[in-house]
Amino acid sequence: FQLQASGGGSVQPGGSLRLSCIASGVTSDYYAYSVAWFRQAPGKEREAISCLKTTGGATHYAESVKGRFTISVDNPRNAVYLEMNDLQPEDTAVYYCATDTLYRPTCWVAAGHYDYWGRGTQVTVSS
Repeated sequence: FQLQASGGGSVQPGGSLRLSCIASGVTSDYYAYSVAWFRQAPGKEREAISCLKTTGGATHYAESVKGRFTISVDNPRNAVYLEMNDLQPEDTAVYYCATDTLYRPTCWVAAGHYDYWGRGTQVTVSS
């Protein structure tokens, strides 16, 4: 089983990117109750960007990305997406997808609660 994140790249300020996270090797006993995107900029701690509860569809966003980023899932494809618009230099970071196979009331929890992680994809925003 693995999560593979992709879709990163270099864009100018105001640009857009769509990140994808595909789960492969999924077994019948795997179920992700929550999915999330985190990011880590150089010299900074990993921060939560957005999450989604797969039961009910509730979403949460960090204030820094609210209104610009949108998280979504495609359950038949075991895929999670992050649509990023109006990207700014401060969005530059390595972006990670993660899933939580334990039910919790909210998906907005610390990174340590997420048990599966993708390897990350670099997003660079500069002019």
